[in-house]
Amino acid sequence: MKLEHLLLGVLAMHPRTGYDLKKYMDTHGRFLRSNTQMSQVYRSLASMERQGWAVHALEPRAGATDAKRYTLTEAGATVFLDWLTGPYSPPSRHVDPELHARLAFAGFMSRDEVIRLLDTELDARTREVARYRDRDRSHDLTPALPYDADFAGRVEEWSHRAGAAAMDAHITAVANLRERLLDAPEPRPRQPAVGVAQGPEPL
Repeated sequence: MKLEHLLLGVLAMHPRTGYDLKKYMDTHGRFLRSNTQMSQVYRSLASMERQGWAVHALEPRAGATDAKRYTLTEAGATVFLDWLTGPYSPPSRHVDPELHARLAFAGFMSRDEVIRLLDTELDARTREVARYRDRDRSHDLTPALPYDADFAGRVEEWSHRAGAAAMDAHITAVANLRERLLDAPEPRPRQPAVGVAQGPEPL
């Protein structure tokens, strides 16, 4: 997942300025990507414009520099949806934000697409538990520095149990969401796209 994917998703919901996008990344988006800087947002927007994924229009501001308000293009919508509904490879750590990043834009997906995403996550995490939960956690120790093996072992055992509990809670939460989606009424047909700008003519 790249920052551009998140920014495209936010623009798909509503045109925004660079400042608006940074504000989103500092609030809702802070759980999808850590410490997004203003310079990163503007570099990504410049790249997105060069590739024809977004366009901007100047918005006059009284007594201040005109703002650039960015709008998603059809090409940008295609890139965004290709990522959102494309193949999902669960990262090695369930706390990485790839799954939640996609779920943040679930309104652009069908129920079947979301359920397939959840099924992939559940399959990967249950296989991880089966493979790693009861692994041999012993170490060959020849410490080069003073080392308290008993103390280290107690801390490692706490870490193992906390990690196992977090994984179990994650699996349960994903399974519960899946069941809620299956039990919910059929979703309303998705509204047609509005506010998608035409990109620049190809060179």
